[in-house]
Amino acid sequence: MTYELRIQQALQWWSYRQSKKLFLEAEKIRDSLLQESFTIRRNLDVLKINDLNLSIHQISEYTKKIDNFHHSLVQLSDRLCPVYIQDSLPLSIQCLLAPWVASHPHVYFHIDMPGSWQHESIECSLIILRALEELLTITLREFLTPIAIHISLKPTDNTRQLTVKITYSDISNQTVYSNLPELTYLGDSLEFLISGKCFYNSKNPRISWYFCW
Repeated sequence: MTYELRIQQALQWWSYRQSKKLFLEAEKIRDSLLQESFTIRRNLDVLKINDLNLSIHQISEYTKKIDNFHHSLVQLSDRLCPVYIQDSLPLSIQCLLAPWVASHPHVYFHIDMPGSWQHESIECSLIILRALEELLTITLREFLTPIAIHISLKPTDNTRQLTVKITYSDISNQTVYSNLPELTYLGDSLEFLISGKCFYNSKNPRISWYFCW
């Protein structure tokens, strides 16, 4: 396969993955947030027409609905553009990882982020965050059972390096993992988009990913 064809396939995969995320977010808005906002509005209209005296329980229920609606909007905002992305890549990474940690209690996450970090462009930070998210999506599948994930961000001499070390309980998973085409697409996309390097090595029972830019 020529280099041009390999990059073309990688970028097509990257574009598809990002487009799919936007489509799913739009579906969530239509199926959840818009429906919720319509319900709240209708309830307010009914209250205005009937001029009812609300009980403490009713007030509590409406307050809960509004709070849930606000929380959903905050989560949507963070998914579309992670919080702190303009100020700190380490903080953005920690915020990105929080839902993953909460939804995978069987996996031990160790997150090692520096207290301070040099300025990154929003474009570069967003690509790094999306690449990390894609790696976790590929890694945390039903047929793959990691028991620990160590994620660290460190500056080197003239570059920055994000390291993701994945430890498995079943060594045979590494063969399956290494043959996933998504991993090649991810590495090629990242190298092309930020002119960096993306590679991994395997040493039982751990696979280590390195994003350098």
